[in-house]
Amino acid sequence: MTTVPDRPGPLRIALVDDQPLVRAGFSMVIDSQDDLEVVLQAADGADAVEQLRAHSVDVVLMDVRMPRMDGIEATARILEQAPEGRAPRIIVLTTFDLDDYVVAAIRAGASGFLLKDAQPEELLGAIRTVHRGDAVIAPSATRRLLSQMVAATPAAEKDATVLETLTERETDVLRLMAKGLSNTEIGAELFVAEATVKTHVGRVLAKLHARDRVQAVIIAFETGLVTPGE
Repeated sequence: MTTVPDRPGPLRIALVDDQPLVRAGFSMVIDSQDDLEVVLQAADGADAVEQLRAHSVDVVLMDVRMPRMDGIEATARILEQAPEGRAPRIIVLTTFDLDDYVVAAIRAGASGFLLKDAQPEELLGAIRTVHRGDAVIAPSATRRLLSQMVAATPAAEKDATVLETLTERETDVLRLMAKGLSNTEIGAELFVAEATVKTHVGRVLAKLHARDRVQAVIIAFETGLVTPGE
């Protein structure tokens, strides 16, 4: 367990993994960047939950399979205990593409997932992307992931009334987000500037009370706005 005192500056990253060599490798890559810094390391979910009660971080890289407390329960507890408006973004680390653990972690509030064999530039890009509130799941993987989640959601729970607060244009933006389009691609599809798309995305997240883009996409699938086959 390693902790660095709180201080302002680069994005603050927490590493949670029961394998010391994995933590060391990720730490070396992250600390090589001027805008990123590993400030906390934990060997299991329980240790992470305890440390994050006293330390604020921006992004957590969370393994799912760990002793004492797995990444799913740890994700839920970390987000529950975080002060309002200061919850970290959590990226789930997995060895297997879209296993059941990842689906459960996304439901617990994680903002995306990353395979452990990702290239260093993918890891760094994912951290920066998720901190901005965007997804860190490739469009094709998003569709497969949400297909699994929707299939597990009883029809009675798919209440579309939550979408009634959205304007027609905001609904269009949410639909395109759920199809895996980036802000640039959404702008091209709707013939509007990317800055306008960002404004719409922000309003969609606020109206749906979604923590980030991934959570909004989950709502789009669960309410039937978009179906897995589209």
